[in-house]
Amino acid sequence: MSYETLTAEPLTPTIGAVVQGVDLTQPLSNAQVEDLHGALAEHQVIFFRDQQLDPVSLKRVGQHFGALQRHALKGLPDHPEVRKLHADETSKHVAGEEWHTDMSCAEKPPMGSILYLHTLPKLGGDTVFASMYAAYDALSDRMKDYLEGLTATHDGRLAFGRFDPKGDYPIATHPVIRAHPVTGRKVIYVNPGFTSHINELSKQESDAILRFLFQHCANEYFQVRFRWEPHSVAFWDNRCTWHLAVWDYFPQLRSGYRVQIEDGDVPKAA
Repeated sequence: MSYETLTAEPLTPTIGAVVQGVDLTQPLSNAQVEDLHGALAEHQVIFFRDQQLDPVSLKRVGQHFGALQRHALKGLPDHPEVRKLHADETSKHVAGEEWHTDMSCAEKPPMGSILYLHTLPKLGGDTVFASMYAAYDALSDRMKDYLEGLTATHDGRLAFGRFDPKGDYPIATHPVIRAHPVTGRKVIYVNPGFTSHINELSKQESDAILRFLFQHCANEYFQVRFRWEPHSVAFWDNRCTWHLAVWDYFPQLRSGYRVQIEDGDVPKAA
């Protein structure tokens, strides 16, 4: 795909591209927003370098793509739509340290998320993204047929309970195979971070199928690994990707901000 206002250099044949020619610190034109929508649809996650943002400018970037959705965990006092992501020598857990799709426990999970990191460890702290398009396409036809029509429960307590055991977290049911609302492509829509069980199966069968899917979707051939630099940005399509924040830098500091963008619809079966 060609773009009028930017370039997008793929990082792998399957997923991920670095975008150049866009200054996210400034308001975006309609043409830039349209090109970024196209790049996101094509590459599933797009990356930017040398973008010195703050909570206000990060919110402005996100609002070009839709209303901002508040996270289940608290945001900043002055900017509740912005979540601070910070890990240091006092951290017992970090956000996203296992494979997940953001807030799939919500009735309407976010369309996408934008993460800006200003402070990085000397080495480590990468984020890995996996394509659920590629994961679905690699299934056998018989397995695709078997999974069609099944639904799964996504429970926020699985991901967030370790941060606040007394929190009131959303629970939602979504199709195991969903259709992407923009591209129409089918994706696997379960993830280790939030998915507790498949509703139409016994616990034994559900555990076995989810174990297979989680292992299958984490295949290295479906992935891109992003090495952060200070003032980098990642913008991922939450409807067709997993991601994992690699916590290999303890006790060093890694810090930044994140917003997530509302989706207009609940996930629909393929």
